[in-house]
Amino acid sequence: MITIDAGMMGQITRAAQEAYPNECCGLLAGYGDLDSDITITRVRPSENVSEEGVRDRFEVDPKVRFDLMRELADGAERIVGHYHSHPGHPAMPSEYDLKMALEPDLLWLIVGLDQSRITEVKAHQIDTGGSGFCEIAICVN
Repeated sequence: MITIDAGMMGQITRAAQEAYPNECCGLLAGYGDLDSDITITRVRPSENVSEEGVRDRFEVDPKVRFDLMRELADGAERIVGHYHSHPGHPAMPSEYDLKMALEPDLLWLIVGLDQSRITEVKAHQIDTGGSGFCEIAICVN
């Protein structure tokens, strides 16, 4: 299960609405791992720097990632995943998402939008065979 504060979830969903019709993206930091529970403690937004098109692709700015890694270096928190939006599509990982899932220990939090209205938010992890995704429950508190 993924636990996230309502304020942080609001930050993510607002970013998705503001980026519409493009995909938003960012990083999630916290405690735990996909074999147990994860608590999200930080949301770090990023500009979508995808060179393949920001309407249906995302790429977190490497500088944002390295800056966050440096911030977390001396503590117990770590990067536990990332988030992005699917404008005009459900919050289910796409075939392209699967192709780009190069770090199987990270969670994928996806915001689905219809126009600029949030339709759903779901979390996923790579399945054990690496051939697809499994949904993870989200607890917003």
